[in-house]
Amino acid sequence: MTETVPSGSPMAQSVDSSGRIELAPGAFPADSPFANEDLRPVPVSERKWTTYNFAALWISMAHCIPSWTLASGLVALGMDWKQAVFTIALANVIVLLPMLATGHAGPKYGIPFPVLARASFGLRGANIPAMIRAAVACGWFGIQTWIGGSGIFALGSKLTGGQWETAGKIAGNPWPLWLCFILFWALQIAIIYRGMDFLRHFENWAAPFVIVGAFVLLIWIAVKADGFGALLDQPSRLGWGADFWPVFFPSLMGMIGFWATLSLNIPDFTRFGASQKAQTWGQSLGLPTTMTLFAILAVLVTSGSEAVYGEAIWDPVTLAAKADNTFGLLFALITVLIATISVNIAANVVSPAYDLANLAPKLINFRTGALITGVLGILIFPWKLISTPEFYIFTWLGVVGGLLGTVAGILIADYWIIRRTVLHLADLYTEGGRYWYTAGWNWRAIAAFLVGGVLAVGGSYSSVNAEGVSSGPFPQDGLIPFLKPLADYGWAVGLATSMLVYVALMAGEREKARATV
Repeated sequence: MTETVPSGSPMAQSVDSSGRIELAPGAFPADSPFANEDLRPVPVSERKWTTYNFAALWISMAHCIPSWTLASGLVALGMDWKQAVFTIALANVIVLLPMLATGHAGPKYGIPFPVLARASFGLRGANIPAMIRAAVACGWFGIQTWIGGSGIFALGSKLTGGQWETAGKIAGNPWPLWLCFILFWALQIAIIYRGMDFLRHFENWAAPFVIVGAFVLLIWIAVKADGFGALLDQPSRLGWGADFWPVFFPSLMGMIGFWATLSLNIPDFTRFGASQKAQTWGQSLGLPTTMTLFAILAVLVTSGSEAVYGEAIWDPVTLAAKADNTFGLLFALITVLIATISVNIAANVVSPAYDLANLAPKLINFRTGALITGVLGILIFPWKLISTPEFYIFTWLGVVGGLLGTVAGILIADYWIIRRTVLHLADLYTEGGRYWYTAGWNWRAIAAFLVGGVLAVGGSYSSVNAEGVSSGPFPQDGLIPFLKPLADYGWAVGLATSMLVYVALMAGEREKARATV
């Protein structure tokens, strides 16, 4: 057996008329230490998600409070509403491309992201990108849960006449806020324990409900404002010249970083796809259009709030709390709950549950992984991650995007360039198979990840305001000063660098890999 690609016949697998591949009966190595029921390929008969299912998934995920407030973060940095919407729209068109590229393996082979990563990183090496992805998702889960709990607290406080806000404090926050946070956490864990089929049904009806809720908010504020306020006429503080671009590019990378996690683990969902057409059209119709529409809705509603209340209220929960009747408050509360749950479970619980199961398949199943995700989501102190727009967009989203872009570059290069989309399913679970490399590790993928990761985030820096206060945890000159100019383009640098390095290092193995397909 060679170090990289052993000789021998592939394990039996069949192909249907639409190109979907599954293992022959009895070919799945269930007794392998790298296999369990949650990680095994989805049988073709169970790949049922349609175009609507994928579009609904994205609509329900994009319609959440953090998506709504993305525009506010960009406006706070000096953009006008047109620049903010343009930045968000462009970022989502860009991130759609790797989303579709990595998503292709889902309907074709029925495998989740950590199993796909084994083809490039090796059966053991795949735990590196899986754990990075899991850590990011745990952070996002905590952020979304804190935001959702805060929304319940704000609206509940309004219903109780403000009594919650004056309650005794724990760690600087009223105790009812912590209670809302924990209850919201428990509700999400309970839903994910019902399984992926229940999640599909939940997303199907959550998507239209949240859209209706957003337009109800728009109509309500438009009626109160007799039109929209002066926000739409506010000029950019940056213009379109030399002051704009230094803010635009890191903001663009941050907006890409918002969904960079899903560009990696989208096979966790597309593995249930009925066809390539279903996932391609569903994602194309669901992601960029929805995010752009939601950004426009956020701008219009906020503009109306400025006309009515004399200030721009970007937080939809704060705005909804100004409703003067109980029905309006309850409707807003239900909308916030559904919107936040739909995105948080789909984007930030499903994938780390698979990632953690990949770490120890015989000890951790999907449900156990989901519970671990929930616990870690609390321990990362999510209220700290979203403390300022600079920290949220540049530090959190920027660094996350850089690392995940690096992994995406390797996965795309391996699947599309090295293997031309041809995989052998059984070997993805078998010690000593094609993807075993050296003791389960492909040093080429790890080297490409290190090079791409250092270039992508090594120059990470924090800006300092006029009062000398830093916007993040990094040195002003960057972690590695000479790499600072690359930090604003982290996602693109990481993706391009790792892709090129990986292809170069695998050049000698490319023909060997194709000779065994």
